[in-house]
Amino acid sequence: MRLRSPNSPIQFSPNSAGFKLLIAFGTILGAYEVGQIILGGDLRQFAYLGILIAGVVGFWGIIQDWRKGLYAFLVWILLEDLVRKYLGNNMLLYFTKDVLILMVYIAFFARKTRDSPGQFKPPFWIPFVIFLWWGMFEVFNPASPSLSFGLLGMKIYFFYFPLVVLGYYLIESEEDLRRLLLLNAVLTLVVAGLGIAQSILGPSFLNPAEQDPYITLLSNTFRISSEGLTAYRPNSVFVSNGRFQDFLLAAWPISVGFSAYLFLGHMRGRLIAVAASITVAVASLMAVSRGVFLYNILSAGVILLAILWGAPRRKLQLRRAGKAILTLALLGSICLSVLVWFFPKEVQSRLDVYSETVLPSSPTSELYIRAGGYPWENFMRAYNDPKWLLGYGIGTSSLGVQYLTRAFNVVRAKIGVESGYGQLILEIGFVGLLLWIALSISIAWSSWQIVKFLKGTRWFPLGFSIFWYAFLLIIPMAYYSFQAYQDFVMNAYLWLFLGILFRLKEFSRPTITAQKISHKEEIAPIEIKEQTAPA
Repeated sequence: MRLRSPNSPIQFSPNSAGFKLLIAFGTILGAYEVGQIILGGDLRQFAYLGILIAGVVGFWGIIQDWRKGLYAFLVWILLEDLVRKYLGNNMLLYFTKDVLILMVYIAFFARKTRDSPGQFKPPFWIPFVIFLWWGMFEVFNPASPSLSFGLLGMKIYFFYFPLVVLGYYLIESEEDLRRLLLLNAVLTLVVAGLGIAQSILGPSFLNPAEQDPYITLLSNTFRISSEGLTAYRPNSVFVSNGRFQDFLLAAWPISVGFSAYLFLGHMRGRLIAVAASITVAVASLMAVSRGVFLYNILSAGVILLAILWGAPRRKLQLRRAGKAILTLALLGSICLSVLVWFFPKEVQSRLDVYSETVLPSSPTSELYIRAGGYPWENFMRAYNDPKWLLGYGIGTSSLGVQYLTRAFNVVRAKIGVESGYGQLILEIGFVGLLLWIALSISIAWSSWQIVKFLKGTRWFPLGFSIFWYAFLLIIPMAYYSFQAYQDFVMNAYLWLFLGILFRLKEFSRPTITAQKISHKEEIAPIEIKEQTAPA
């Protein structure tokens, strides 16, 4: 008989009596808790119990494979608000995404350190580190009302930056790239489609009858045209229409670029990608947001011209690029015509709002004021504050301050201007603004070098779309409103897809050939002529 050493640890196997006893005890305890929940009548506890179980199971899965955790994070950041508003706006759910991505970080860097000590560093690494150190300095700004504001600011500004590295290592083949973007296209189709439905059905759809007072106003806003037509501003799965609008700004260029990439490669998934693009286009019209409407029209034109400029020059590839453009235009027109036919008042109310407030010929147009004079006046107003050089501290005027004051009962600084650069001055001072401008220029420049490298390959439309989204977010949008960058959806998309952009360069190298991807028939790998990276 083999004896166990008294110093050896006790091990449980699935067939051991101890393990079975532990399972039986856990089952009885769980049944008792479920019974108490039923007797108490609070069925929300079932949802919390399900989230807890999913978290425990998910934790084990993430430790085994960080990629699964990253996919789960991408799904959760789009659906978190939906769960939160139906569970009473519980703030513990607000931080679920941060716990989730933190586990992914730990799993990734632990495995990467074990497999290879070297790590990918983006070209804008040095400007980012300098900006990061300045942000840490601003945490302890004496003008900040509380240290909690600084911690909030560090989380909003920098917490998702490691997604650059994860996005780079996530894509090891074209199949990985297609899988991720197909998942994103399906999520985009669902979220944007629900937003369209809500714009027609009204605020009672996807919004609980009894909501937390903090989010009730955010999901019940309307615009009324001069003709008396009411246009509801949908929030889809999110708690606010602002976050839904930010999502549309992020989803549009990525969806269009992905569609063109699939057409050039003659790959599977084109129907889903095109459907997602068209749905986002229609949702951009129905969102009643002048910014989304104008930005996405601008993006459509710029991406179209870019595809004509940078697509492969082979006759077959040019034909496929033209097919992609015509398919998007034709199906988009058909979908819009169907919408106008069945819901003329809902569409007309949106068109009235845009024509009255955007067209320069309209006497009530706000285009010049909103695009030029108003943000500039607010930007200059920030210099009238005595703290303009160093600001009041990072996070003191950031997105989410209202939740911080509610949770920790702290008094927020009475500052704020309707200008993105003005907000930066009030938070991190003039020095911080200069560092941000330097970082944004570095990101845009290094991304553009990758786009130039991809010119003439089928990856170009996707690469350019990612560059264009990053450029819009960190430069013009940041100038008008820095809260767009602070939105966790747009922030996560920025860093994740920048990492993917830098990975695309590896696909276009001469030593790497395209994978054989079949669409009813197998096509030969595309030969790529040798290129040299731009200086």
